[in-house]
Amino acid sequence: MNLKIILFLLVSGISFSQNNDFPTSKVDSIVNRIQLPVFSAYQINILKLGAKGDSITNNKAVFDKAMALCKKNNGGTIIVPKGVYKINGPIHFVSGVNLKIEKGAKIKFSDNPQDYLPLVLTSWEGTMLYNYSPLIYAVNCSNIAITGEGTIDGEGGKNWKSFKAKEESGKNLSREMNHNKTAIENRKFGEGYYLRPQMIQFLNCKNILVENIRIENSPFWCLHLLKSQSITIRGISYKSLNHNNDGIDPEYSKDVLIENVTFNNGDDNVAIKAGRDHEGRANTATPSENIVIRNCNFKGLHGVVIGSEMSAGVQNVFVENCKTIGYLKRGIYLKTNADRGGFIKNVFVRNIQLDEVEDCLYITANYHGEGKGYQSDISNISFSNILCNKATESGIVIQGFADKKIKNIVLRNIEIKEAKNALSNENAENVIMTDVFIGKRATIPTAAK
Repeated sequence: MNLKIILFLLVSGISFSQNNDFPTSKVDSIVNRIQLPVFSAYQINILKLGAKGDSITNNKAVFDKAMALCKKNNGGTIIVPKGVYKINGPIHFVSGVNLKIEKGAKIKFSDNPQDYLPLVLTSWEGTMLYNYSPLIYAVNCSNIAITGEGTIDGEGGKNWKSFKAKEESGKNLSREMNHNKTAIENRKFGEGYYLRPQMIQFLNCKNILVENIRIENSPFWCLHLLKSQSITIRGISYKSLNHNNDGIDPEYSKDVLIENVTFNNGDDNVAIKAGRDHEGRANTATPSENIVIRNCNFKGLHGVVIGSEMSAGVQNVFVENCKTIGYLKRGIYLKTNADRGGFIKNVFVRNIQLDEVEDCLYITANYHGEGKGYQSDISNISFSNILCNKATESGIVIQGFADKKIKNIVLRNIEIKEAKNALSNENAENVIMTDVFIGKRATIPTAAK
């Protein structure tokens, strides 16, 4: 390595270490350019279209008609008043619509897979394909919202839950198609493949608001933000404990604000993704980026996760002022492996309070020990003002590769009061620790006897 390269790397590392304070101005610029959706004055109450909130009557045709009326009137608000509204099939959005689910109202979806046919373009664990429609689905829409204080129930704990044990062959086929660059129009799944649909998915959408609703009992991922931008998610809550019930999954998405969310879901609370393997690496022009997560209550498997499907790259992630309100396996978890490629960079985390976790802060480039040939670049990660009461396994873990080291990690003002294993730092360079306490704090040395 010549002298110029050595000097560049040295200066880059010093620059990050000296300028890694939480970049509030960058956060403000992201939040300020996110646009909330705008709606026309038109409103329609579904009761006026014949809906029945008796938990038995199928209201699918009513919701379809309400969407059609909004389309005719250049958008509007669909009001769902108090009651339990059964829907045998998906809700497909049109642009300019606010689906307002009022307090005491519940939309309860059927769990008959045939109700979610014909197939639609979607994604499954990082691979684009055609599958069952998500229960609420928007594609190529702008200015859309789901608001109100009501509940969306995905009925995911019965029939859909049984798909988990049968999904392996379909999952493997989707990954083979990814690796073989099979044309997307030929990736058709649905019946016989057992790949569960997402509860809510926005695909190629912009100016999105999801506010104050409650999400329960999703079949698969709860809220999937796919190839979308200018998104606000705030004030929502969860009780969704089925298999793979990630709370919020931004994927190939940018300019996202997630705030004041109360999580209680069966998998990752927020999982930032960006495609998988060959397909993801072919989409490096659209990484997931400019994501702000703040003032949230974590409960579930992991708090904030980046990966493992992140092959197009993830950058500019800002997490602050969050805490646990129950069980969490890991607090902040960056995970990738040598199948992925891509990058994770410019991640800033501050003011996090964790109670008891398995691992507090975990960064690994060798997730599941899988893959070869496509190691990821992980760099410029800052953690500050982190308090954790107990880590039953590890306090801090950093795992790179000897020939692809994790670079530029700053740990400042970290206190983990109890941990089985304090620190594991492997194949990383320019790791700077300031005021890091794991276990009992040392005091002044005792006098010799």
